[in-house]
Amino acid sequence: MALFGNAHTVDPAQAQQDYARLLGHGEQVHAAFLLIRDTILFTDRRLIMVDKQGITGKKVEYHSVPYRSITHFAVETAGTFDLDAELKIWISGTPAPIQKTFTKGVDIYEVQAILTQFVAR
Repeated sequence: MALFGNAHTVDPAQAQQDYARLLGHGEQVHAAFLLIRDTILFTDRRLIMVDKQGITGKKVEYHSVPYRSITHFAVETAGTFDLDAELKIWISGTPAPIQKTFTKGVDIYEVQAILTQFVAR
């Protein structure tokens, strides 16, 4: 179903298990979202973006962003004809933002609230 835009939240406990090898000692997953083939994890220490690449998705890039390096972020809500919402994150020292697209299965306001909770510390 993910191929048809059925993005959704992932149980944080399940994400904790699935991505345990990526997490530091004592690091906890607070929220996780599945976006088509990619996953975004919000931990108590950083934002982890899991980018599956290629046709088979066996090649995977893990992008780790400490919250303290996020200078600002923006959300763009879905519209009438554009059904996807978008998250843009600017990292210190990088002019272009990281962009992630969320389909209607994810509440972009929830994503924004979670990011605010960790970035505004």
